Amino acid sequence: MEFRGMMEKNYREILIQYLKDQSEQSLYQGQLFSRNSIEEKISPEEIVSLHKSLLLELYPDVPESVVHSFDILLEVMIGYGLAYREHQSLRNKQIELRTEMEIAANVQQTLLGTSIPEVEGLDIGAISVPAKHMNGDYFHFVEDENHCLNVAIADVIGKGIPAALCMSMIKYAMDSLPENRHEPHMVLENLNRVVEQNVDPSMFITMFYGMYNPSNTTFYYSSAGHEPGFYYDAKKEEFSELPVKGLLLGIEKKTKYEQFEKLIFPGDMIVLMSDGVTESRTEEGFLEKEELIGYIRKYLHLSAQEIVNNIFKDLEKLQDFQLRDDFTLIIIRRNV
Repeated sequence: MEFRGMMEKNYREILIQYLKDQSEQSLYQGQLFSRNSIEEKISPEEIVSLHKSLLLELYPDVPESVVHSFDILLEVMIGYGLAYREHQSLRNKQIELRTEMEIAANVQQTLLGTSIPEVEGLDIGAISVPAKHMNGDYFHFVEDENHCLNVAIADVIGKGIPAALCMSMIKYAMDSLPENRHEPHMVLENLNRVVEQNVDPSMFITMFYGMYNPSNTTFYYSSAGHEPGFYYDAKKEEFSELPVKGLLLGIEKKTKYEQFEKLIFPGDMIVLMSDGVTESRTEEGFLEKEELIGYIRKYLHLSAQEIVNNIFKDLEKLQDFQLRDDFTLIIIRRNV
């Protein structure tokens, strides 16, 4: 017999037993009946209607006012049932969407994941944490055939799936570049043409690209509108901004990017970041660069990876563990 066919019989037994003894066991049977009804998609108004008909059958002399009260309850349950079913439908869709987002985030991590290389003479630390499921930041390390360390950090001005798709495109565009990566300004010019032809004009991408040459201990770099990094002079114990300028990727197809260079001495550091670091919120507003430098100084005695990890923890706590933007921080320190 189908559930609806057994429904009246089961509910009759539960109701009669409860009216007889008001026991906890009868209430528990009512809970089971409710669960089964939900699984079988029995609406609340059907159960109210069933209760009313059984009550009239068991107590024919029930006051007319009580009978009429079930009519208003029935109308209430009709509205409630419609709202409940709509809520359940939206909830199921939300669960499906969350599952898809988690899968997409895992796929993105696989596609964009990069390992931090072990380069003789360098101590490297990096951390990148998305504000939501998908990361609009991207960083990448490449140690080329001449043992030069190439580093890229990019940021899509936007969040979510569109930003993540842009980052995937950037990653594969970089993978398709010629092996000769010694000219950061040329890397940006090549990527700029790719972005200009393939990315919607409403999406803006910034990128910093640098290359450390161990043969002359010089760091060469160019920027496409990206957040300026810091240089730490260990001898003077001073921080200064890396001088950079350049148009965002994809704005103008024939854009040329200026290349800069910096001689790196033992103990010196290059600090690169996305704007999710400098735009961390404090009670007074955005994090000032001097405040960020203060956090770096606090952990100078640690390894590069420990420095970035601790700074992230401090800034995450500062924002009540609610990141407002994707957070990426990279430190490259020369040891010898």
